[in-house]
Amino acid sequence: MEPEETPTRLRNKPSWLISKAARRSQRLIGEAMAALDGRAYHFAILAALDEFGPDSQVRIGRRCGIDQSDMHAMLRELTEQGHVSRTADPQDRRRNLITVTRSGRRRLKELDSALSAVQDDLLKPLSATERDSLAVLLTRVLEHADPAS
Repeated sequence: MEPEETPTRLRNKPSWLISKAARRSQRLIGEAMAALDGRAYHFAILAALDEFGPDSQVRIGRRCGIDQSDMHAMLRELTEQGHVSRTADPQDRRRNLITVTRSGRRRLKELDSALSAVQDDLLKPLSATERDSLAVLLTRVLEHADPAS
């Protein structure tokens, strides 16, 4: 649907614009990740481990907003690729601690570069100041969102 063919009442709604931008963003991210034989979830998990250190599958999933059924599959992929390791938690042998490996840190840098390029492509019409303002405004909207959404 071309913008000029979209009803004015619709294209002036921020919710509609956010949805359109999100779909474009997801498409660009998907293409960038596919080119690297990766997934956006891989980036999120590796970034959480890099920033917060070893943690349980449940906490990583919560931090990244990833459903536990998907977390299991993503961690299996990352483990098979050598990007994370699982070890028994010394404080609770019933759970595993997930740790980013040296290979995972290299992979994180690779995925981060690709996602930075997507940001540049997606937001190229905006100045650096406008990009910062957009991030602040969207963060504020999300801070007041229903936690279940």
